[in-house]
Amino acid sequence: MLKYIIKRLAIAILVIIAVSVISFALLRLSGNLAQSLAGEGATQQQIAEIEKLYGLDKPLVSQYMDWVVKVLQGDMGRSLFTNEPVFRMIVDHIGVTAIIASLALTLAIVIAIPLGVFAGVYKNSWLDRLALGTAVFGSAIPNFWFALVLIYVFGVQLRMLPISGNATWQHYILPAITLATGVMPQIMRLTRAGMLDTLDAEYVKMAWAKGLNPMTVFFKHALRNAILPVVALSAVSLGFLLGGSVIVEAVFALNGIGSLAYHAIKQADFPVVQSILLFLSCIYVVLTFLADLINARLDPRIRLR
Repeated sequence: MLKYIIKRLAIAILVIIAVSVISFALLRLSGNLAQSLAGEGATQQQIAEIEKLYGLDKPLVSQYMDWVVKVLQGDMGRSLFTNEPVFRMIVDHIGVTAIIASLALTLAIVIAIPLGVFAGVYKNSWLDRLALGTAVFGSAIPNFWFALVLIYVFGVQLRMLPISGNATWQHYILPAITLATGVMPQIMRLTRAGMLDTLDAEYVKMAWAKGLNPMTVFFKHALRNAILPVVALSAVSLGFLLGGSVIVEAVFALNGIGSLAYHAIKQADFPVVQSILLFLSCIYVVLTFLADLINARLDPRIRLR
């Protein structure tokens, strides 16, 4: 197990390094940062002064190494427009996004896994068709459209839930439902496919031959192996929800990391954009690493790969 952990950890570190290089290079190659900061009417002397001030006159390799050293020390720089520490800005905004992403993933798992299990068990039944139809519906509808429908029904017509802001826990319900709708179809389909494969396995047939309770066979024996790819998908989905909630946050007026990234890109606030890319990528890699460890714990055969 230790050898497997070291191997996966080495891969995770290499991925983070690659992401940091790519995000740094893309922002530097997107245009002249000093020119953007100085404005269109700036003189060459003003541009040169800004390059010297922010270290943009150094070679790219030196700029990258300086940035990495500062990040490792907890210094992600300061916003070019508000002069706030970027790390503090991310910390102040990530909480809202983390809450709605966690709620959305939890809701998706609670609904999708049981639905996928029964859809796989009762293949071609009305329950299976209902599950597949729900998955198609969730995959087809745009998040922003579904969010507007929820706002109109539960916020305007029924007046049951608030439709903007994050003052109370009730403000997170509609955004979480909106995001869960986009994640649930993949989890349900993967669970169904896994159940269809494991139900034909010899150990499941042996469990039936022993006369075990159907729920024990379905959820303890069959689901144990069918759930392995779902664990990895859930980790990836959580990373996607953290980084892909820009539209939902805009619709519900939530001041999360997605909103921060949107405004930073709009203002060409490069230190903020670069740090958000690195921060979310690190979270994504960590979640994937943890999913690999959980899968290795559930299935010892994975440790031998």
